[in-house]
Amino acid sequence: MPRSNRPRGQRRDDDGEVDLNRVLAGRRRTVAKRDGEWNVQPIAAASATKHYICPACGLDIGPGVAHTVAWRADGLMGEADDLAARRHWHLHCWKIKP
Repeated sequence: MPRSNRPRGQRRDDDGEVDLNRVLAGRRRTVAKRDGEWNVQPIAAASATKHYICPACGLDIGPGVAHTVAWRADGLMGEADDLAARRHWHLHCWKIKP
């Protein structure tokens, strides 16, 4: 049987491009905390390339450190404003957030 050179495992839309929204949405989930609904997306250590300040402890999240990005899912100002207000959290800090 001849070998197929067609790439496997990648989802493509009608234009032949990888649908980035579908890829990102696969990792993103909604979490209920005491203060409301939050969209949460994990960031792998290999993908973390910048410095961030954790809003819970005020300490630095350096490049190469796995962490979580969270933003409101039930904000009053709209989805665009909620996404612009997203914050990067240490994994432990997000886990213990009330």
